[in-house]
Amino acid sequence: MDQKTQTEIEAAAFRRLVAHFDSRKDVQNIDMMNLAGFCRNCLSKWYRAEAESRGVEISYDQARERVYGMPYDEWKAQFQTEASPEAKAAFEKQKAHD
Repeated sequence: MDQKTQTEIEAAAFRRLVAHFDSRKDVQNIDMMNLAGFCRNCLSKWYRAEAESRGVEISYDQARERVYGMPYDEWKAQFQTEASPEAKAAFEKQKAHD
């Protein structure tokens, strides 16, 4: 596989992942962190880092808007729920092991 095709496939997979996240607004970031070790915010940070490594300036808020499909504050107000005590405890336990 040539580099251009590989890059196109990887970009398409990224878009599919973002679309999947968009279709699962019911899944909270803390749950993703507890299960997979990353969340929408992590993906936003990776997106920003890759842009900047290529000389493209993008703010964290702009990167989050790309991943969330809307400004983060808007997404948070509409879709974020309070994490359960169990989810919070699992997150803290995971952080302690990192």
